Amino acid sequence: MTQRLEELDLYHLDWDRPEFAADPYPEFEAARAKHPWLAKSSAGYVVFDLLAIRDLLVRDDQLRTSFDGVVDFMNAHGSAWGRFAEEQMIALPDREHQLLRDCFAAKFTPRYANQLRPLMRAEMERLLADWAPKGSFDFEEFASYYPVAVMARMIGAPLDDIPALRSSMETMGLAFSMDQSLLPALNMAMERLDQFVQQLVRQRRAAPHTAGERDLLDLLLEAGEEGGINDRQLADLLIFLFVAGYDTSKNVLTYTMQQMTLHPNIYARCADDEDYCRKVIEEALRMFTPASTFRATREEIVYRDVVIPKDTMLFFTLNVAGQMSKDIDKPHVFDPDRTVAPGARHVGFGLGKHMCLGQYIARAQLQEGLHLIARRMHEPRLTAEPGWRPFPGVWGIKGLPIAFAPAQD
Repeated sequence: MTQRLEELDLYHLDWDRPEFAADPYPEFEAARAKHPWLAKSSAGYVVFDLLAIRDLLVRDDQLRTSFDGVVDFMNAHGSAWGRFAEEQMIALPDREHQLLRDCFAAKFTPRYANQLRPLMRAEMERLLADWAPKGSFDFEEFASYYPVAVMARMIGAPLDDIPALRSSMETMGLAFSMDQSLLPALNMAMERLDQFVQQLVRQRRAAPHTAGERDLLDLLLEAGEEGGINDRQLADLLIFLFVAGYDTSKNVLTYTMQQMTLHPNIYARCADDEDYCRKVIEEALRMFTPASTFRATREEIVYRDVVIPKDTMLFFTLNVAGQMSKDIDKPHVFDPDRTVAPGARHVGFGLGKHMCLGQYIARAQLQEGLHLIARRMHEPRLTAEPGWRPFPGVWGIKGLPIAFAPAQD
């Protein structure tokens, strides 16, 4: 027997509270006690069950990205950030989105990601040379420099620009926490990033690289010219890659280190077994990913006997789904050697036609980073309780103070 969505007695997730961000799982368990896969929030309905997320997110013909709804909520129409939110590749209408994605997807292959591994190792080694001798620091701050440095090297940007880029991306990471007071800061961050990438493109066009020097920016410029992509779209793609790569790598690496302080045997093995780091990162992505995503229904749809009306805003909590699955044994336990059925695999990089373009680069970057950190920073331990970023935006640990034994050269 079907029921209409608005007739369901659903649990209200009060996710604007700091206490919710620090530990959302009891709230989601309370939601599941009232309904197996749905809850509600101040911004829309929430799909939290892993299987339901996997089933619904691939219905691209029935769901559309709803950045317009978020821009409405933030009262951001006509602003620098609002324009970007509505015009970035993931937000475009189907035909335009597919054109852009087809144009650039061929550049983001597993093979290309593997070719970048020496660059990733070099940047992590450079960071560790500066930070590891200290013996203690805020790991979240340390981790934040890694994806910025890698991306800067990938597109030939000066490393001197990293502090300003990092500051802007920290701000952009708060964009989807649904806090209207952040709009002035978001606009300022967006304008700084836009000026940076526009200047970079102009400089590269004025002084093209030779064949032996070609980097990701050269590949994107070439793909853009072949596909008829204009400079505005190219600049937005570069900004998106910076921000998305920063959020994923920094937050997942920080969460992984928190778990490693609880599992010293796993961490010690990461120093000796680089391939094992792949399993550790995949398990970290199962238990935590920084982003949730959202869609609006194009039409009335029926799923598991629930009738969902057209234009309903749905939030998909990818960030907690791996620990909210009854199809995974002991889902709250960190176990890199667990076997996960194909239908219960994590959704850290999304699903469907909007699946993350940079997933192979992110995975390689996290694996390389974890291995080198484990080699240089022994026996890490927390020196204070971590804080947490707001939920439901780009969620994650805010501040992870640790101490450790620096490796002896």
